[in-house]
Amino acid sequence: MSAESMSSHDYDTGFTHASPQLTDPNLFASSSADAASHYAPAPMSYPLSPSPSHILSSAPSGMSSPMSPRRRTRDSPVQQSLPYTKEFVDEYRKRMKADPDPEAQFAFAMYLIDAAKRVADPRDTSKQARKYRDALLSDSLRLIKRLATAGLVPGKPPFADAQFYLANCFGHGSLGLPVDHTRAYHLYVQASKQNHPAATYRTAVCNEVGAGTKRNYQRGVLFYRKAASLGDTAGMYKLAMILLYGQLDVPPNKREAIVWLRRAAEQADEDNPHALHELALLHETPACSIVPHDEAYARDLYTQAAQLEYAPSQFRLGEAYASGTLACPIDPRTSISWHTKAANHGDGNAELALSGWYLTGADGVLQQSDAEAYLWARRAANKGVAKAEYAVGYYAETGIGTRQDMEEAKRWYARAAAQGHDRAQQHLHNLRSTGGKSKDSDCVVM
Repeated sequence: MSAESMSSHDYDTGFTHASPQLTDPNLFASSSADAASHYAPAPMSYPLSPSPSHILSSAPSGMSSPMSPRRRTRDSPVQQSLPYTKEFVDEYRKRMKADPDPEAQFAFAMYLIDAAKRVADPRDTSKQARKYRDALLSDSLRLIKRLATAGLVPGKPPFADAQFYLANCFGHGSLGLPVDHTRAYHLYVQASKQNHPAATYRTAVCNEVGAGTKRNYQRGVLFYRKAASLGDTAGMYKLAMILLYGQLDVPPNKREAIVWLRRAAEQADEDNPHALHELALLHETPACSIVPHDEAYARDLYTQAAQLEYAPSQFRLGEAYASGTLACPIDPRTSISWHTKAANHGDGNAELALSGWYLTGADGVLQQSDAEAYLWARRAANKGVAKAEYAVGYYAETGIGTRQDMEEAKRWYARAAAQGHDRAQQHLHNLRSTGGKSKDSDCVVM
């Protein structure tokens, strides 16, 4: 059944929306809320200002408590404690034959997928091992399809977690299935009808970006609102951004946006730290009219997000401890530590900051190194950071950490200038007009 041929009821959120000030999202969480997150790619990632290309990205995630809408990154202790041997697989299979509980059957299907990766019998040849692995995956997929489409007990609906997981498989082409966004969307919709928080969020994303269905912002917002009201952290954050900045053709409603943003921040975890960072930005801004200006509180929010390994917050703390802002003391050691953490996560601005630290050094903390300064700036420049492109151009022009090369300097200045970097434009103009060294020898990379 295609998304285009579904009835209007298939697109209905199936939920009566309540004011966020009056509704506790956890009241609407189903008993199976997002339990499938352990078994599938995480429910989309979203940058500070979400865009469709970022929203559709995903990565493996951990198991949630069955009653919790929050997404976690750690395997459940129960799942970790299960042995992975052929003997246990056979024993587990026999035990599940007479078990009508769909949640138990779904857990068994997930175990089979893990077992396909972990069971290693030294007596098997490579061909036998591959055949056994394929058989486990086939059995798992067969059970998941049954749970997602017909259920186990007559008169009972299909199992929402299985629908969500199978939708992910069609969305990413995993378990040997072809990529089929239309079938994925249909399964997300069906799981959403049973108030599955993560499936509701995915349904919203599909409507926003036009994956498996026609792009429809209005319908997407309805599903984002439902996901938020079901307690989905990602849904809360996304709805807050929509209302805060007037996205998806929705007029801004900053008062309601802050309510959802605070709720998302309260539920922040390693998969969903974004609300903490966004809330910190608002509290840091003196001219913000919707929350009080409080730099110390902003620092605490950044710290919470940074401890959840959110690179933009780690970078912001590095800047604060370098300059003494956000009620932080000037502390090179702490600044370098946070910048290093963010850089290790691939944050281009943090990589440029480390270039600045290596360029100057820090007494008793970091030894000055032109070579390291150039290497860190080059990493950031390769990510398209305009200031880093300018810095690499300057390093090439003056021979800092690399051989002096005017043509190379021109190329990097041109890249930065194309992004509107004023000093790069000035250096590029001087080099082209004089054919020699730029008149401006100052370079600011910190």
